[in-house]
Amino acid sequence: MSQSGHDLLNQPIPGLIRKIALPTSIGYFFNTMFNVVDTFYGGRISTDALAAMSLSFPVFFLIIAIGAGISTGATSLIGHALGAGDRDGARHLAGQTLSFGLVHGILVMLVGLASAPFLYGLLGAKGTVLQLALQYMNCIFTGSIFFLVNYVLNAILNATGDSRSFRNYLVLGFFLNLVCDPWFMYGGLGLPAFGLPGIAWATVLVQAIGNCYMLMRVRQSGMLRHFRFRELLPDRQAYLQLAKLGFPSSLNMMTVAIGIFVITRFVARFGSDAVAAYGIGTRIEQIALLPVMGMNVATLALVAQNSGARQIERVVLTIRTSLRAGMILMSFGTAAVFLAARPLVSLFSKDPVVVAIGVHYLHFESFVFTAYVILYTSVAVLQGLKRPAFPLVIGVARQIVFPIPIFYLLADVLGWGLTGIWCGILLVTWSAACVILFYVLRLAASLDGAAVLAVPEAGEDGRSS
Repeated sequence: MSQSGHDLLNQPIPGLIRKIALPTSIGYFFNTMFNVVDTFYGGRISTDALAAMSLSFPVFFLIIAIGAGISTGATSLIGHALGAGDRDGARHLAGQTLSFGLVHGILVMLVGLASAPFLYGLLGAKGTVLQLALQYMNCIFTGSIFFLVNYVLNAILNATGDSRSFRNYLVLGFFLNLVCDPWFMYGGLGLPAFGLPGIAWATVLVQAIGNCYMLMRVRQSGMLRHFRFRELLPDRQAYLQLAKLGFPSSLNMMTVAIGIFVITRFVARFGSDAVAAYGIGTRIEQIALLPVMGMNVATLALVAQNSGARQIERVVLTIRTSLRAGMILMSFGTAAVFLAARPLVSLFSKDPVVVAIGVHYLHFESFVFTAYVILYTSVAVLQGLKRPAFPLVIGVARQIVFPIPIFYLLADVLGWGLTGIWCGILLVTWSAACVILFYVLRLAASLDGAAVLAVPEAGEDGRSS
């Protein structure tokens, strides 16, 4: 176990969730602020540049979906192996995870560069906004291998309970980006002024630096001990295992990307001001949801390792603790964003039309935050238990099947416009959250019954007495 890891099989569950979730949430805070800095400088160029970045988010999310899916599958597999005491198997999976990420990084670059014009066409991008969006996203796709490698290296560390290393990189990355964004955008010290593509190249550089740091931390953890480059050669069995868990998770995340496509496509009909406002709103939403992101990582790692060790009572305690804590935390996030919507949006744009639309969006979206907690935590639980199919079904229904007719009904047929889209998001998300919560609670009850039969008495922290 790495120096930064935790004993996920014996230490008290509530304390472990805090120890893993807090560094992760801090890291994601700086990652979100990284994106906020990008949005800030994009807004300094023009409203068109800001709209181009907003349109790029669903396209960019395709990389995030693939990386997060592989990462989730790898964390679950490696966590199960560690929980079962198979450290050699865990190390082998770590090497194959790195190989898997490299292969998919190359594929994403090639497919992304070829398909970007088509994707932006689907989003309705035209003229200057289209040209700026392509300039920005082509740089990101060129460096996509660095993004995916960071995801898989973090997955290896997460499986051991180490969430501090990725936090350290994200904090460093934020400060590097704070310097590189204006430098690459405006030029100086021997660099030409790249404009909007400069923001993208700064992001790629920070990701590449992250690869070096994260690889060093994985080697120090012992998970790539005695590593040889031949271990990157694909192992059919390991690849199949990673694909079996990773691809449904990627597809689930991909439905989020498609869902953003759908929302953006409907919003784009109301002009670039609406698109820019929606992009700003999603950045603020990401900040509010940061505590949940950290708890997802903790939940996945704890469920995976304890499930692998067949400590079912600890799995059940993890489920209940994560859901309860997440919903309590997000009640504060809802109140804060609803009350501070206008000053928050005004940080990114002084355009009164953009600000008004952004505030309107957040006044609806803030009441969806708790539904996101339920969804994300439940998905992490099911992925940790190697049950990725049901989250995929929920994802397809929530992001594709129901939004299109509901948005059309509310925005067009009833004539509610943007209000119809915001109401549609609230309705669809809460419906999906209720369904998956019912499923997970039933699953927890069945697991709890099995734990009672296997272990007659359990201590307060979930360990047998």
